[in-house]
Amino acid sequence: MPDNATARLNMVNNQLLTNKLTDDRIVQALLSVPRENFVPKALRGVAYLDEDIPLGEGRHLMEPMAFARILQAAEVQATDVVLDVACATGYSTAVLAQLAATVVGLETDEGAVAAAEAQLAALQVDNAAVVSGVLTDGCSEQGPYDVIFVNGAVEQVPPAYTAQLAEGGRMVVVERQGQSSQAVLYSNRDGLVSRRELFDAMVPVLPGFQMADVFQF
Repeated sequence: MPDNATARLNMVNNQLLTNKLTDDRIVQALLSVPRENFVPKALRGVAYLDEDIPLGEGRHLMEPMAFARILQAAEVQATDVVLDVACATGYSTAVLAQLAATVVGLETDEGAVAAAEAQLAALQVDNAAVVSGVLTDGCSEQGPYDVIFVNGAVEQVPPAYTAQLAEGGRMVVVERQGQSSQAVLYSNRDGLVSRRELFDAMVPVLPGFQMADVFQF
């Protein structure tokens, strides 16, 4: 069995560079963050497979190919402030912290927040913090954000997210409508938010982000 560093390199070379990942900063970030540290011990042997890994409580570590391409679409800059929604164990926060000036991870459960913070501290990530709150509310206290990254699919984007985008800000999210699932880029220009579909991306829907049922007579 290859060691984790080799598995990480194979993930980048075989799964990502062959599937439209071209941003060298993202390549280096993915190589520097030990993905296996952010999954349950029993699943560490499959941490680098191209599949979503269940973390419990409706959270998943997004499959590497979808994660990398969505991250690339956000065009994270070294000066950016980023909101990382549903950051779970903190992997996405750690990767984003390699690219941005400041990252705010958002989770609902205080225990999950503490666990993610511990992982970030162990890696000496000092430009990111994880806070607790209602995911669909975002985190206006730390905004506005240059980038909002959503770890999972939604059936409906909360209005709070676009309201928390800074001028020139981008939001990347997977939208699920029936059998269709698309990575989508939202951009704020002069107070007007545009939407652009990017590519097919099938990732699990986050709990609490389903469409509200419409009552019919």
